Amino acid sequence: MASWLCPPRLRPPIAAIYWFARSADDLADEGDAPPEQRLADLAAYRDDLFAVAEGRVPSGRWPHVFSPLARAVAEFALPTQLLADLLDAFVQDVHFTASGRRYADDTELQDYCRRSANPVGRLLLHLYGIQDDASLAQSDQICTALQLINFWQDVRVDASRNRWYVSQAAMRQFAVTDADFQPDSQSLNATKLIASQAYSAKADMLKGSQLALKIPGRAGWELRLVVQGGLRILDKIEALNFQTWRTRPKIGALDLPVLLWRALRMSSTPHPRT
Repeated sequence: MASWLCPPRLRPPIAAIYWFARSADDLADEGDAPPEQRLADLAAYRDDLFAVAEGRVPSGRWPHVFSPLARAVAEFALPTQLLADLLDAFVQDVHFTASGRRYADDTELQDYCRRSANPVGRLLLHLYGIQDDASLAQSDQICTALQLINFWQDVRVDASRNRWYVSQAAMRQFAVTDADFQPDSQSLNATKLIASQAYSAKADMLKGSQLALKIPGRAGWELRLVVQGGLRILDKIEALNFQTWRTRPKIGALDLPVLLWRALRMSSTPHPRT
């Protein structure tokens, strides 16, 4: 996350944000802890976040997270509510997975993305001193699109973990059941559903992509590559006939020249794929 494209001054706070989110994700998802333990750990993690925000000493359970985060909060005035929003999303994931609850509709799913993905983009814009409404909206479009692309990329993986990000409303609209997402299924209706969701995510990504052209220097180039990475995954989803419950698409080293070429060719008007 804190790559060579980032200005050296911003690498420590970006790394701090990354490790905060990564460690919270591990608490919510890794290992075999029961839901009650995961929720208790996330609550303690939240307490440490607000301790740092208020200038108090955190518990010491996660020094690799909260020591650098405390420095980043103090030096860059990071909006801690955005970090708290990320935690809310992880807590929701634990609740939904444990109870088997599904997202009712795409509005509910978008609200999840507002907390699980959008805060990361807004935190990075804060570090770069970009706070205008248009840029924040475009950042939200990119981050939400990336989150949704990840969902449609990982249908098979998520289904095996009893995680369902396809909303119930979408399943009804396309007359799809859980059986349509079994690994041996070639359901036409499920194909149409994932295609519809993928095209919607692509539209959001292209709208938000104009932000990468407004941000100068290294940060703009990094964002171009992020955008093109998401669009490349969508290409691979389409190449699989959108049947990602059968095969998970991946990006590899051979995709790098394509990403670089597309990043170079980005302009104010989205261009056709190469």
